[in-house]
Amino acid sequence: MNTKGEILLEQSGVVRSNCIDCLDRTNVTQSFLARKSLDSQLQLMGALLSSESISLSDNIHDTFKKLWVEHGDELSLEYAGSYALKGDLVRYGRQTLPGLIKDGMSALSRYYLNNFHDGVRQDALDLISGYYTVSQGSSSPFHNGVDSSSYLPVASAIIVGGITATTFTLSQVGRNAQHLISSIICAGLTVGVVALVKANGKQFCSRPRLCGLI
Repeated sequence: MNTKGEILLEQSGVVRSNCIDCLDRTNVTQSFLARKSLDSQLQLMGALLSSESISLSDNIHDTFKKLWVEHGDELSLEYAGSYALKGDLVRYGRQTLPGLIKDGMSALSRYYLNNFHDGVRQDALDLISGYYTVSQGSSSPFHNGVDSSSYLPVASAIIVGGITATTFTLSQVGRNAQHLISSIICAGLTVGVVALVKANGKQFCSRPRLCGLI
């Protein structure tokens, strides 16, 4: 619509992105759609010819790509606690080795945060958004039961220590037969702790307490 109120162009459709958080590969796809949309808008405004694109200007195109990569990172940090994956595809149009390493570190970071820290994050979102309301006289959900996740560092230390001790004692079996017994004990302790953690995996993870999981 122009300044006279005349309709110049009618919208004929929409693009639906089937992703709630718009991260990673979805962000890459949306950056392509955003560039096409920006080209069309600038062409209608007369800033570009119908055959031109912002990709013809390195300065404008680089600014657009940088803006979109940082936009994806901010969304990802808010939602997943790490930088967005596949950022190289937006910034450079291809995947690079440093980008692969960064994506791997981000994936590991997400796995750790999702399992051992996101329960508190979800509780905060539920409280701020009003999804959970505090009732007077009701007991705090944070005081019910024992926080099993607090035992995870101890369990992890026992597992790592058990594997280390088993490896060391096995290497000494040829010198002293008693090391074989020590290896069996250490290995048994390690396997037992691993089995305990595996059997009670949900208890060791950080889970939301205000509204639980859907």
